[in-house]
Order: sequence, then C-alpha cells, then structure tokens
Amino acid sequence: MQTIDIINLKANDIIRKCVHCGFCLATCPTYQLLGNELDSPRGRIYLIKSALENNDTSANSLQHLDRCLTCRSCETTCPSGVEYGHLLDIGRAAIEHKRPLWQKASRFAIRKFLTTPTLFNTVGFLFQHSRIQTPIIKPKTSTKEVLLLSGCIQPTLAPNINHSIKNILTKLGYTIKETPQKQCCGAIDQHLSANDEALRKIKHNIDTWQPFEIIISSASGCGAMVKDYSSLFDQDDEYHQKAQQIAKKTKDIAQFLANQDLSQLKLANQNISYHEPCTLQHGQQLGGLVTSILQQLGYTPAPVKDAHLCCGSAGTYSIFQPKLSKQFRANKLKHLTTNNPEIIVTANIGCLMHLQQGTKIPVKHWVELLDT
Repeated sequence: MQTIDIINLKANDIIRKCVHCGFCLATCPTYQLLGNELDSPRGRIYLIKSALENNDTSANSLQHLDRCLTCRSCETTCPSGVEYGHLLDIGRAAIEHKRPLWQKASRFAIRKFLTTPTLFNTVGFLFQHSRIQTPIIKPKTSTKEVLLLSGCIQPTLAPNINHSIKNILTKLGYTIKETPQKQCCGAIDQHLSANDEALRKIKHNIDTWQPFEIIISSASGCGAMVKDYSSLFDQDDEYHQKAQQIAKKTKDIAQFLANQDLSQLKLANQNISYHEPCTLQHGQQLGGLVTSILQQLGYTPAPVKDAHLCCGSAGTYSIFQPKLSKQFRANKLKHLTTNNPEIIVTANIGCLMHLQQGTKIPVKHWVELLDT
C-alpha cells in the first residue's frame, strides 16, 4: 500500500511531466462538449496540483474532476506520457472530504449494490440484456487451462457473453476455471475513492489468481484495472511485483484469440458496426485489435467517426452524470448507425448496456458473434 508521502511524490512526478501543450484538449470528450478549460485534462491537472499544495479548494473543483470520464483518451494523445488516469484517482481522493454527505451516501450505496451479488442479483435480473442463446459445449479434458474473470454484473445482465467465451475456448481445446461473481476486480471501488476497499479486493485477487498462467478478461474495463494493479503499490511492497506478474498473465479476450487458430469458427454474414471501448483502446492500448480479428473472420466493420471518443458509460459515470452521459451516447450512436448496421458490437459490458438503452438496434459483445 502506498503512504500519503509516496502518493504525493507520485502525483508530483506525473504533474511535472505535463508541459501544458494542450494536445489533450482535442481528444477530451468533456472539453469538446463543454468548452471549459477546467473540464479538460490540463485544467484538471491545475486543480489537482492546487489541492495537493494545500490551497483552498471548493466543491466546484470536485465537480470538474467528477465530470471526467476517465476514458484516458488524453493519455493516447499526450506526447509527454502523462499518466493522467492515475493522477485523477489521487486528486479525487485528496478532495473527497469536500463532497456533501448526500453524495457520499449515494456513492457508497451504488458501490455496494453493484459489487455485492446478493444485493445486485435481486434486482439486476429485471434489467437482463440477453439470455444464453446457444447450447453448452461439453468441456474436454485438457492440460491447457485458463482463468476467466466473470465480472460482478456481467453474469447477471448478459450471461451469454461468458457462455460464448467458454464455448469458444472449449472449441480451441482449453479448460476454463471461472471466478465467482463476488470476486470484483476493484475498479468501481477505486474510481469512487474507496481506495482501502479496492486494495483489500485487489490483494485477495492477486493471491487467488497466482497459480494460473493465463487470465482472460472479457470486460475491457476489468482488464484495464487488473493490468494497472501494480500502480497502486509502492515498489518496495511485496504486492507490487506480484501485481506485475498478474498483469503479464492477464489478456483481453481479443489478445488471447489473436494468437489462436480461429479457422474452425463459423460466422454469419451481418452488417455490423463496432464500438471500441476506451478501456480497450486507451486503457490497454489495444486499439484496432478487435477490428483486425473481425476482418480476419470475414467481417468488414464500417468506419466510425470519432471512434476515439467515449460513449458516456464509463463505469458509474452514467449513473452520477446522466445528462452528460446521454449526450455522449447520442453522439456515439449517431456515428455508429450511419451505415444502418444490423447489429452493434462492443467489448465491454458497461458500453453494451449503455448503448442499448439508446437504440433499438441489437447491441452485443463481439465474442458472441463467434459462438454460432
């Protein structure tokens, strides 16, 4: 675990990398929409710097930080390698005490609801997006084993995603061990400034997942979080090296399938439009990988304008910033539906659920196309 002094040193190192060039302004969704410098990465860095220097900050500063989608598009654009996502978590935690009590209560309630299956599943089934749609392929005996991260909401809202992945991996000759739904990656806690709770879950995950050589994530948001585990520990902490080992073992399902022989998979000919989640293209730096796999399998995804911009889901963003979130979704769907697709596919459960609420066109995880 990182001490306050180490956290402040880390924040200072990140801030010093920023040369205030402004390249991030062109790719920041909130700045493009609102036109306010304080709703840009560069503006938020100023606010965080001021807070860490113990200058007087107001609830307005927290509002500008809350408006950030944490899409990390600015990181892809930044020529100086500013780790803005890490800095934002530090900044939010530093001025969390400015948050009104009612906000603290609502954030706590949402956080616990989403990450506690016994709570979420009692209501979540009412919002179920899709049921299992293909027969279960009987697992084969194999020495090749993978750990599949099931996710905390995905098994309830869209069980066909994990079902499809297990069928695909079985066809490829793998046996699958699936994590229990209660084993959350910690992203929701971390991004809502519940750092201690996040670290408790992360340490448990690291210890539990150590025996596996291959860890597969189908939700790009979870994958980005797991690959970032080591940043939450000081380099002298025993969990820092363990976290690095877990990150090396963790593959997005696209990363894993890109190195497999997919010739036995058959696909229907459909006109699709692909939305690439921010956590895949910016968080994991895997932009274009899903498209290349789809093209290899015979699909020709239509080009999407402003594909680098967020759809507005962004974890719990759509819950706490509904107005902005809907604007981002409307813009994204406008571009995704330009070519009148029969289906929209994506790589993250949050994006899938968010986009589906704004269109009658079916929205699925792209791996579901492979399980036919």
